[in-house]
Amino acid sequence: MLGAVLLLLVPPLAGWWVADQLAHPPRRPLQDYHREFLADPTAHGVVVKSFKGADGTPCLVCEPDPRGVLGKRGQTIRVQLRAKGLALAAPGSLVGTLVLVHGRRSRKEDFLPIAERFCAVGFRCLLLDLPAHGEHPGDTAFFGVKEGHLPAMVLHEAAAKFGFNPEPAGILGLSMGGAVSVRAAVEKDAPWRAVVLVSTFDTLDHVLRFQTSRWAGDWLGSVWSRLNGWFYQRQTQMEITAVDSIALVPKIQCPVLVAHGTSDSVVPMDCDRRLYEALPSGIEKRWVEIPGADHDNALSTDFPIYAELAEWMLRHVPR
Repeated sequence: MLGAVLLLLVPPLAGWWVADQLAHPPRRPLQDYHREFLADPTAHGVVVKSFKGADGTPCLVCEPDPRGVLGKRGQTIRVQLRAKGLALAAPGSLVGTLVLVHGRRSRKEDFLPIAERFCAVGFRCLLLDLPAHGEHPGDTAFFGVKEGHLPAMVLHEAAAKFGFNPEPAGILGLSMGGAVSVRAAVEKDAPWRAVVLVSTFDTLDHVLRFQTSRWAGDWLGSVWSRLNGWFYQRQTQMEITAVDSIALVPKIQCPVLVAHGTSDSVVPMDCDRRLYEALPSGIEKRWVEIPGADHDNALSTDFPIYAELAEWMLRHVPR
């Protein structure tokens, strides 16, 4: 009897736990490498300013060091881009602004090394904490459905606070940040001249069904996935099927690059491939596969992914 009771309890308890992890992920604390970077950003060729948006969204603005100093990552990406035949502005120059949107269980400081690379080729980078992440006062993650306005909002607020032109601008989103970026790209009067989506997905429901089926098989996985969705709705008052990027991407009107690791065990590559194929035929778009990359290391393999992303932004963002 005890075994039967436990067997009955496990699926709903697991469903509640998964839903809670989605809606209220554990917040990643500051890491030592974050503190090292922030203690001396000029050693990385970057000047960092912090501010909070009107709604309390914590943000960092990273700009190229005006002295033209470059960190090691910046030096590397400039060599890679010159090898591609790109003519680069002098170190310390500014050609536009990028908003970088982190993934689930991450925080804005995780993107400091990414910002270092983009700053080295002339971009100002704006990093923000999404709700339920970092120091953001919000405690629930809606995977873009209620966060799509944030990238443009903090871009315009930062521009007003620090006295720069908010355009031209591009946006880059990783995983959950990709779902936020898709929403941001179809917002009315969206300022983006280019979009980059890395390791993201078509629908959150599809990702959940993939994960539960891996653990419990197709039939039980489907039941477990529906339980997860039901519990997520109970916790957020939003159906999990509302996280539906593939229904939105046909409305995007600017160039889009989509990149995904070939060995992603969290979000299968075909999720992103379907998203890419749903993009409108009238825009410039590009598909990039990152050889051997899993979900958590898509931006940290030996493949020169940053050169691919920076080239895309350089070709499309500056006027």
